[in-house]
Amino acid sequence: MNILKEVLKYQVYPAMGCTEPVSVALCAAYAAKELSGEIEKAEFQLDAGTYKNGMGVRIPNTDGEKGNLLAGAMGILLAKPELNMEILSAADKNVLARAKEMLTKHLVTMEVAPQAHGFYIACTLTGKNHKTAKCIIAGSHTDVAYLSCGDEIKVNHLPLENHAQKAHDFKQALKKATLQDLLNAADNADEEDLKYIKKGVEMNLKAAELGQALQKVGFYIKELVRKKLLQMDLISSTKILTACAADARMDGQAVPVMASGESGNQGVVTILVPWKVGKEMEVEETTILKSIALSHLLNGYVKVFTGELAPICGCAIAAGVGATAAITYQQRGNCVPAITLAINNIISDIGGMLCDGAKSGCALKVVSSTDAAIRSAYMAIHDYGITEVEGFVGHTAEETIQNLGSISTVGMSRVDPMIVNIMQEKCNK
Repeated sequence: MNILKEVLKYQVYPAMGCTEPVSVALCAAYAAKELSGEIEKAEFQLDAGTYKNGMGVRIPNTDGEKGNLLAGAMGILLAKPELNMEILSAADKNVLARAKEMLTKHLVTMEVAPQAHGFYIACTLTGKNHKTAKCIIAGSHTDVAYLSCGDEIKVNHLPLENHAQKAHDFKQALKKATLQDLLNAADNADEEDLKYIKKGVEMNLKAAELGQALQKVGFYIKELVRKKLLQMDLISSTKILTACAADARMDGQAVPVMASGESGNQGVVTILVPWKVGKEMEVEETTILKSIALSHLLNGYVKVFTGELAPICGCAIAAGVGATAAITYQQRGNCVPAITLAINNIISDIGGMLCDGAKSGCALKVVSSTDAAIRSAYMAIHDYGITEVEGFVGHTAEETIQNLGSISTVGMSRVDPMIVNIMQEKCNK
């Protein structure tokens, strides 16, 4: 198995809008395509992480509207699952108006699936003829685990253990990989891989350019520079770049980005941080692209331990691990000790950052990750880093990441339900 090609195929793809509500829309579109005629009722069940991530983030092509409910209604009306994670690119004002009417009439309901562990979306639609269609996406943002219309079952990978689809083979391989394995995979990236990775760079740079016009996080970092409270150096310029890209996504701008680990904001950090740093440091472009390959691999590697939608912030921690390793790779090459130090440094720094859903504030976390990734790499390049005698850092990078995974999946198992309860209480006030 070529682990890099598998990761690029399944976890690195164009996505327009926050990937959780987009996946809700995609699930709804699969079910709606099976039914003809008007929908009388739509019922959604989501895992807590997906529910959380769609509550406060703006949806593309909605003039700033928010929420999983609206995304689900739009997916029903679009009924174009072939558009995959760019499904909302097909929405227009007519679709938006009809979707909002569905919500006004209370035709769409949504709840947290009480027993769901891992990524899980279920959509059940009932037509006026009482015919039903059901779609379940589980395990990842695009994997259809179940699809039926009436009595006809078209896809069935059930039963799902704990409502989570069996992981792709590449995830099992990724989980067993060593840092050296991932470094070797990045070293051996071929022209096809590098061309695809470069496409992701270009997409995410366009998103950052669009975000420049918004008066959000990137704007205020530039203001700090203008007022001479920050210098316009490599770190500041990279933070502005990544913040602007995240600003555009979280603002619901109709611009696709290349995701990493099935997350657009993770794609922003995973791709743009090593690209910007490499270009500023005059690193040869092939080396930069190979470093981004390593960044994608490590982002995915962290997530097989922490969980697809973890209580900790993936765009900061998982993508930050990838980015800091990539910068170190650019300067030290296939050097396990140096890259281990970089990974230990960033996890020691921001390893406990909470995810409280997708929203404008994600750009702040992207900025923190960018800063920490560059700083952690700089220290590691010069052979300084946090070692196993401190905190939950392990003897190896793999062990440190696995320790972080245990903290996320076991130690923080009650965090997501608690955050969702807080968010729901705010909505009810």
